[in-house]
Amino acid sequence: MPISIPGKVVVFDYGEVISFSPSDADRQALLSIARVPEEKFWPPYWANRDALDGGTLSIRDYWLAIARHAGVEFSESRIQQLWIADYRSWLSINPDTYDILLALRDGGTRIALLSNAGFDFGDYFRHGPMGALFERVFVSAEMGRLKPDEGIYLEVLRDLGVEAHDMIFIDNKAVNIEGAASVGIAGHVFTTAPLLRAYLDDTAASATPAS
Repeated sequence: MPISIPGKVVVFDYGEVISFSPSDADRQALLSIARVPEEKFWPPYWANRDALDGGTLSIRDYWLAIARHAGVEFSESRIQQLWIADYRSWLSINPDTYDILLALRDGGTRIALLSNAGFDFGDYFRHGPMGALFERVFVSAEMGRLKPDEGIYLEVLRDLGVEAHDMIFIDNKAVNIEGAASVGIAGHVFTTAPLLRAYLDDTAASATPAS
């Protein structure tokens, strides 16, 4: 069934909302390529992620930073392999969330994407099949800001041409929903697609005048 929410823009996060988390197999593939114990790999992988997603650290320098922390060297070809394996690990799609995107589209509801992600994800978001669903795609690296900085939400509002009360934000991290709320944007912390669907259906029902 379509979801029609007149006058609203529903803005989605990507990772672990539209996509699934990287699988155990994905994580093991990275460790196998890196040839680094997981206790030396994952801390710098996450510690440097904000700089990568904020656009201040290049992809190459990101992997070199992980190598330095682990006390190893990555060849240029290994960096390419690591990037491909890591990139691929974030490309899975939750079909139930995707069906919600389609229901919003079919209901004529405006949809956009706001993701903390590196420059390399911009083309995938915009030019993969999913890109046709979004009115606008906002990528943190391109914006030089990260959620939950309130400035990123203000930029999204400005570019969409709406007021805060006209935007609904969906993200799996409560801190990012709180950042949106700080500028007056309603939001939903994503846990499952059925709960998201119920939230959006309730929002649609309250937005539709009683006959």
